[in-house]
Amino acid sequence: MTVYEYTVQKPNREKVSLESYKGKPMLIVNTASKCGLTPQFEGLQKLHQDYGDQGLQILGFPCDQFNNQEFDDIEKTMEHCQVNYGVSFPMFAKVKVNGAETHPLFDYLKKQQKGLLSKEIKWNFTKFLIDKEGNVVKRYAPTTSPESIEEDIKALL
Repeated sequence: MTVYEYTVQKPNREKVSLESYKGKPMLIVNTASKCGLTPQFEGLQKLHQDYGDQGLQILGFPCDQFNNQEFDDIEKTMEHCQVNYGVSFPMFAKVKVNGAETHPLFDYLKKQQKGLLSKEIKWNFTKFLIDKEGNVVKRYAPTTSPESIEEDIKALL
């Protein structure tokens, strides 16, 4: 099984199969608009600008499970990301990354790459690096800056 088996939703609820990203490395991130780590959007956008033309796909999934740090209205989330951080990489509908209602994609990601002490996601901006074949190759802690994983990304391009 690979990430290509999963379908996600755009903010407008349109369904997207991750198979549409086949052959391209991906960085999948659970994001939040009102978090101390929110400035990581700048680094994610820079990676998108620097490596998007080589195939890198950054996929952002807003999540409100950590201290309610995401807007209730997905339109506010999208506007916040674009206006404040110039985000032009794909952002999707809000998801749950832990608990009984965990989105199936994040359940899969966590099973493939456990965190330091458990498989649960501890905070916003946990990152999963996916290779061109759809395999989860690495998981990064929320505090790991996008810039610090650039070499791992280049190795997959």
